[in-house]
Amino acid sequence: MASSAEMTQEENNWGGGSRPLGSRYGKLMMWFFLLSDALTFSGFLTAYGLMRFKFESTWPIAENVFTHFPGLEGDQPLLYVALMTFILIMSSVTMVLAVNAGEKMNRKAVTNWMLWTIVGGFIFVGSQAWEWYHFIIGDSGAVETARQEILHIYNEEGERLSFSQVVHGMEEGHASNHGETFTKAEVLSAMKSNEGMYLMEPGKAGEAFTHEVSVAMFEAGDVVQGANMIHNEYGQKQFANFFFFITGFHGFHVFSGVVINFVIFYNVLLGTYERRGHYRMVEKVGLYWHFVDLVWVFVFTFFYLV
Repeated sequence: MASSAEMTQEENNWGGGSRPLGSRYGKLMMWFFLLSDALTFSGFLTAYGLMRFKFESTWPIAENVFTHFPGLEGDQPLLYVALMTFILIMSSVTMVLAVNAGEKMNRKAVTNWMLWTIVGGFIFVGSQAWEWYHFIIGDSGAVETARQEILHIYNEEGERLSFSQVVHGMEEGHASNHGETFTKAEVLSAMKSNEGMYLMEPGKAGEAFTHEVSVAMFEAGDVVQGANMIHNEYGQKQFANFFFFITGFHGFHVFSGVVINFVIFYNVLLGTYERRGHYRMVEKVGLYWHFVDLVWVFVFTFFYLV
């Protein structure tokens, strides 16, 4: 038979209560939530991978889509996305420092590091909104055929032309439409008058239609500027659908995290956790924030790098 000491030890380990196996209830519940959320994101990213494999020939290349950077002219492929990623990762570092300061009961340090974490989260959410805006208004424009194929306009030198360059000419037009909208009649008329322009599928260098065929396909189709849930100037429309849904879902998590962080920050200022004698709430919200950062690493890899 087991001794009374062994039975007491077994009860301490397996008796349940508020701290089964030495884990606090709130922290354990946070881990359960994060596990379920991880499965949700895994399902979304798996579906994205399957669709990309299915439409590989028409799937947009990220470095040709996300090329804008505030204040800089010309294409800067993925530079702004890389900056967003760096800011979010650094906010995870400041959260680690806030948790560490809480364990030491250093209220001033917790306040400072929580504030920097909130600032980093706000910058990321704002940057994502800016990226969405440019994705929605579009860059150069495209032609959608009657069969819903997306084609881009090129010149004889093999350079892709924006609607601005097609309508206004290479010298006067911009490489990007700069938010200017164009009608089908404007672009088609300009293309008809220049036999050096033709249509080609994105990423199909050298496989171009003749000028006559391009004009005929354009006449039966329409112009597309920007991306939404129905049309996508960059290529396969499913790319836009997944981009909006997955990055939007992650952005909602980041925004929620910023709100929760602010509530915790406010309680720190009030001295709530000083009176409780611990900063466990900072640790719990820190777990959520690290999870959000980790998920973004996978989203960044799937959408922008692979």
